[in-house]
Amino acid sequence: MRSQRLFARAVLMMGAMFAPLPATLIQARPAQIASVVDQQGHRVFVNAAEPPLPSTGKNRKSHSRYVASPTPEISTLVEKSSGDHQVDPKLVHAIIQVESGYNSRAVSRKGAEGLMQLIPATAERYGVQNTFNPKQNIEGGVTYLRYLLDLFKGNVPLTLAAYNAGENAVIKKGGIPPYTETVDYVQRVTDIYNTDSQDVSSIRKYSEPQPAVIYRLVDARGVVHYTNGDGL
Repeated sequence: MRSQRLFARAVLMMGAMFAPLPATLIQARPAQIASVVDQQGHRVFVNAAEPPLPSTGKNRKSHSRYVASPTPEISTLVEKSSGDHQVDPKLVHAIIQVESGYNSRAVSRKGAEGLMQLIPATAERYGVQNTFNPKQNIEGGVTYLRYLLDLFKGNVPLTLAAYNAGENAVIKKGGIPPYTETVDYVQRVTDIYNTDSQDVSSIRKYSEPQPAVIYRLVDARGVVHYTNGDGL
């Protein structure tokens, strides 16, 4: 008799263990849907607590939340620096979107940092002491961009190629270098910029019209500069 009572109690305990849980306990938490703009300018939706970090093929790291669009502060800084250096702010925004996704803490595996992904040599060249400071980073990046636009006589594809691969590579190749990363970079930035003043169909070609003759100069401080000859 005692064994029967023990058996019945065991059955009841097992039934309690496998009984359906209350709906309040098993109801899944609704996913949070986030809208982000990818590097090609396409709007996508993801069920994540926060948007993913940008991935541009450079294995970027981040120490802050990825922002898919500029904050009012960044937009103001871009407008100010672009106006000072007479650079189209749309081009600056396109570069920032591809380079860092507006993440001021972005770092690439090659050591490029901040919104416009300045490498240490470029940052030093233009007096940027803190590459993670949005104002300094944008000012240094736009100043460098102005220099490249002057160097390549306003040719946006060549300027973008030089921004990605360095002006030496563009000068040596006589056009966009045949590097997959650089070719893709030029295409992506130009797609976002969507300028009517450039023949974007030529971007995929490795050889563009030969740029103007470039002169290499060394100033009194030993700093190397390149010029297209204007003003010599």
